[in-house]
Amino acid sequence: MKFSYYEPEEFFDEYFESKGQPWPWAEKVIDRLHQLSKSELVSRQKAAEAAFMQMGITFGVYGDQKGLEKVFPFDIIPRIVNAKDWDLIDRGIKQRVYALNKFINDIYNEQKIIKDGIIPREMILSSIAYRKECVGLKPPKGIWCHISGIDLIRDRDGQFYVLEDNLRCPSGVSYVLGNRRVLKQTLPVVFEALPIRPVEDYSSRLAATLRHLIPETIDKPNIAVLTPGIHNSAYFEHSFLAQQMGEELVEGQDLVVMDDFVYMRTTHGFERVDAIYRRIDDDFLDPTVFRPDSLLGVPGIMKSYRAGKVALANAPGAGIADDKAIYAYVPEIVKYYTGEDILIPNVPTLICDDKKDRERVIDNIKDYVVKTTHGSGGYGMLIGPASSTKEQKQMIENIKANPRDYIAQPVIMLSRVPVIEKDRFEGRHIDLRPFVLYGEDIYVLPGGLTRVALKKGSLVVNSSQGGGSKDTWVLSGDG
Repeated sequence: MKFSYYEPEEFFDEYFESKGQPWPWAEKVIDRLHQLSKSELVSRQKAAEAAFMQMGITFGVYGDQKGLEKVFPFDIIPRIVNAKDWDLIDRGIKQRVYALNKFINDIYNEQKIIKDGIIPREMILSSIAYRKECVGLKPPKGIWCHISGIDLIRDRDGQFYVLEDNLRCPSGVSYVLGNRRVLKQTLPVVFEALPIRPVEDYSSRLAATLRHLIPETIDKPNIAVLTPGIHNSAYFEHSFLAQQMGEELVEGQDLVVMDDFVYMRTTHGFERVDAIYRRIDDDFLDPTVFRPDSLLGVPGIMKSYRAGKVALANAPGAGIADDKAIYAYVPEIVKYYTGEDILIPNVPTLICDDKKDRERVIDNIKDYVVKTTHGSGGYGMLIGPASSTKEQKQMIENIKANPRDYIAQPVIMLSRVPVIEKDRFEGRHIDLRPFVLYGEDIYVLPGGLTRVALKKGSLVVNSSQGGGSKDTWVLSGDG
């Protein structure tokens, strides 16, 4: 299987500068791939898929009639990020997460950014992610967003953009670790060709991030991963990370609050829990504070948190910073809290709650990608150029009925990488979700989750919409 007939077309291609002309950092990988016969490559792709099945690397699709759990699709041709590009990504994401953390703390305390007129007060108060119950909170070490996933895309000119921020319960890092494990076994001859930065220490770094929140006076701190349970779409990841950290995986029913401390039930009796990595949304965390009908959370845990008796990651209320309408203000947020211009820009964004923006979107809806401000997984989204007149009319009605719930962005022609399609290489669109840990300092896992739109021509990379993933190789040098 050769790249002779591979067409980069008019997109930015992560392997080829132009037809038959690979980027310098991709040459060694292409040479090694050319050493493998077509049948060998196809058999290794099948072996990787079998490994994912055996490892139980799955995700859930809500409402899918064919079954809840699916094996995560994986393509063995790696995505390569050269050292120069990664340096920009690393610095840009650290700048962004630092500023967003300052923003969240400000919003729930002094609200200086509102008083100074940078963001309208109503934009904050109208967000469903704003939690009035969190006003006055002072999280341990002043950190609100301990685990983040920042979604990046690349336009046809090679420019990186941040597409969205995920500061509540970002998922996908287990696939990053699984992808690396499987690809090292499947394509060792290719893997050995380049100086690739490791990702295997993520779990130990995650544990260290959580331990950083616990007072040093506690000799043997206990950490737990709080999951909504086996029916959650990311349950595999919850159990995987708990196992990798050597910590307990618990559900709400396993925890109880006594004298403002949180304890977990064990076969030896109650054991105190000092830090909780929660993979459960704010709404369901504590029925005495948020939704009273929640059976997933822990009654009294917010009181314990306020009293400083337990640390929660991420902090309740952090989701205000990944509201997609707030996203439009992030360049101003970065400038306000750091005094610096943003290193990785946003995609230009129109806020439908603004009358002028709304009229522009409605008049030109076929030219925009329209998203709900709190949506995820590719649901509730309209890709204008690929939509029908009926879909456009319905979206216009939705915008008029609830303008605060929608934003619009121009269509970005995502960069592409080769995938194995039957007996040849074809280009498919991708994004990248680097994962960020904020503990003693800010750490960006080198690489992250490259999601790939496996359907030809599709720009939707979400696994729930038919997407898959690739291993992401960040080079430590020129390769």
